[in-house]
Amino acid sequence: MRKTHLLNQDWIFTYFDGEKSKINIPHTWNNIDGQDGGNDYRRGTCIYEKDFVAPQYNDNECVYLEFAGVNASAKVILNDIEIMTHDGGYSTFRCDITEHLKPQNHLTVEVDNSVNDRVYPQKADFTFYGGIYRDVRLIVLNKQHFDMDYFGGNGLAVSAEVEDKDANVWVRAWHNAKNGAVNVKILDDLGVEVATACGTDVHATIYDAHLWQGIENPYLYTCQAELVIDDTVVDSVSTNFGVRSFYVDSQKGFFLNGKPYALRGVCRHQDRKGLGNALLREHHEQDMDMIREIGANTIRLAHYQHDQYFYDLCDRYGFVVWAEIPYISEHMVNGRENTISQMKELIVQNYNHASICFWGLSNEITISTKNKKDMLDNHRVLNDLVHEMDPSRPTTLACYAVCGPFNPVAHISDIVSWNLYLGWYTPFLWLNDLWVDFFHLVYPNRALGYSEYGCEAMTNLHSSHPYRGDQTEEYQCVYHEYMLRFFEKRPFMWATHLWNMFDFAADARNQGGEPGMNHKGLVTFDRKIKKDSFYLYKAYWSNEKFVHICGSRYVDRIETVHTIKVYSNCDEVTLYANGEKVATKKGNKVFKFKVTCLKNIELKAVSGDYEDTAFIRKVHKPNLSYKLKKGGGKGENWV
Repeated sequence: MRKTHLLNQDWIFTYFDGEKSKINIPHTWNNIDGQDGGNDYRRGTCIYEKDFVAPQYNDNECVYLEFAGVNASAKVILNDIEIMTHDGGYSTFRCDITEHLKPQNHLTVEVDNSVNDRVYPQKADFTFYGGIYRDVRLIVLNKQHFDMDYFGGNGLAVSAEVEDKDANVWVRAWHNAKNGAVNVKILDDLGVEVATACGTDVHATIYDAHLWQGIENPYLYTCQAELVIDDTVVDSVSTNFGVRSFYVDSQKGFFLNGKPYALRGVCRHQDRKGLGNALLREHHEQDMDMIREIGANTIRLAHYQHDQYFYDLCDRYGFVVWAEIPYISEHMVNGRENTISQMKELIVQNYNHASICFWGLSNEITISTKNKKDMLDNHRVLNDLVHEMDPSRPTTLACYAVCGPFNPVAHISDIVSWNLYLGWYTPFLWLNDLWVDFFHLVYPNRALGYSEYGCEAMTNLHSSHPYRGDQTEEYQCVYHEYMLRFFEKRPFMWATHLWNMFDFAADARNQGGEPGMNHKGLVTFDRKIKKDSFYLYKAYWSNEKFVHICGSRYVDRIETVHTIKVYSNCDEVTLYANGEKVATKKGNKVFKFKVTCLKNIELKAVSGDYEDTAFIRKVHKPNLSYKLKKGGGKGENWV
C-alpha cells in the first residue's frame, strides 16, 4: 500500500543575492519584507535545493513527488533533469519521478513570484509570498493505482443526494489498471460499514442517513475505495464526505437541509506575523478556534485555495465555505488559461469537502476596466466550466464596491455578493441600507450577499469621539454595531462575510500608521489581541456566555464623564466603579453606562458568574499616542 515520506527538513535556500541558508519547509522569503510596507519587498526567483536518498520501492511500485503549495510558479529539476513546471501558488501538484530516481538524489526547485501577465494573482490587497510554503512529500504506491495525475486530485469523487431519510451516494473513481476492480465501502463516524458497491461509477444508499447539519452537528461519513487486481488490493484511497442539501432563496436566504440557516461569518487570509503564509497545523487550528469562539457559521476562504487541512477543519466543525480562485482585481488577457487551470485544481482537489457550498469565480475584477469584453467572456467560460464539473454547487463572485447593480459581471454567476465598505471608504453608514434595498427592489430574484465589509482598527489608537477614518478601535465598534443591526433587518441576504477575521499583510498598503498591513481584522496579525469588535460578534453569534468591557486599552482619558460600553450575550449586566455599583441594565448585546471619572477607576462588569475588568487613568492632557499621526497613511489605500 501507499507509503508517504515528508521532505520538509534540511533544504538549502538561495536568495536573490546568492546568499545561501539552511531552512526547513514550510518557508517563504517574504515573511518579513512582505509585511512591512517597505521598498525591500522582493519578488522574483529564488532557489530551493535538497539531497535525499531514494525511498525503498519494488519493481511493481512507483514514486511520486508532491508539492502542496509553491507560490507562485515552480520549475522542478531532479538530478539535472527538468521534470515538471506549475503555475499557480495555492494548489497541490505532483509528478511520477520513478524513472529519474537514483540511490542518491539532488532536487532543485526554482520558485518565482515575480510580476508577469499570465499567472494570478498580480494585483490585489494582500502580499504574494514567494516560497515552498506547504509540505513536500514522496508517495510510494503500486504502478497500478488511483489517479494521481489529474489536477492534483486523489482519483475519488463522492456526492450525496438526500431523499426522505435516506441518502443516494454517487461514487466515481479513476485508475490506470486495465483489469482492476474497485470496491467501495461507506463507513459511519464510528467506522461501521453502512453501504458497499463495486465499480468506478456507482451508487450506494445510506438508509436513515445522518445529515451534516452545519455547526450544530457536522456529521461526516468516510468513503473508502480499494483497487483490486487478481483478488489482491493494490491501492486504496479514502475521503470524508457529508450528506446535506442546500439552496439559496433570493427572498429568504440560505437553506440547509430544508431549513433556513442564516449565513453569518468571516473572511480569512492564510498568513500571520513573522511567518507569512508558511503555517503549521497548529496555526490553522488556532485560527479555527477563534472563528468558532465568535460563533460564526460560514467562512469565505479568500482569495485562493487554502490548505487542505483547513478545509478538513471546516468539514469537521460544520462551517459553510465559499472557496475561490485568485482571479482578482485585474483581468489579464494572457491569464485566461491560468484561471481555467486554477479553477480545475480547486474543484478537483476540494470536491469532496462537505463544507464547501459555493465556488467563487472572481473578486473585484472590475477594479481595472481594461479588456472588458474579454473579461466577461472569461467569466462565462469559468461559469460554464464549474457547472460542468460540479452541477451540485452554485457559482458566486465578489463585486467591487463601485461595480454598479447593472454591471453585466454581476449577473453571470448563479448568486452574487458585494464588497461594500460604505461608512468606511465613503461617508454615511446608512448608504448600506439604500444600496442593498435598491438592488433587492430592482432584482428581487437575484440572491444578494455581502462578501466583504469592515473598517480598520489599530489597537493602539483610541478616541472618546470616534469618527470615520481615525483607525481607532472605537470607530470599528461603531461601524460593526451598525452593520450587525443592518443585517438583522435583511434576512433575504444569502450570506454576510466580514472582512476580515485577522489583520493580514498587504505590502502595497499604507494606512493606520503601520505600512504593509490591512487592519480590518477582529484579531491582530500575531493573533495575540482580540479587538473589542471581536466580542461584539461573539455577543451576537455565540451561545457561550460572557461579558466584555470595551476600551481596556484606552487607559488615559481626560474626560470627566465617560460612556462605558459592555458587550455581552447575557440579558443583564451590572457595572461597578472602584467597587461601587454604577447601574444594572437589561439589554441586547450592547450595554452602555455613564461613569464620572474624577480619579483613577477600576471597572468591573458582572453578569451572574461572568465578569470582566478594566482600568481608566484620569489625565489632564491627551495621550497623543492614541491619535493617528500626520503622515501615518490616513486614507491611503493600495489601489
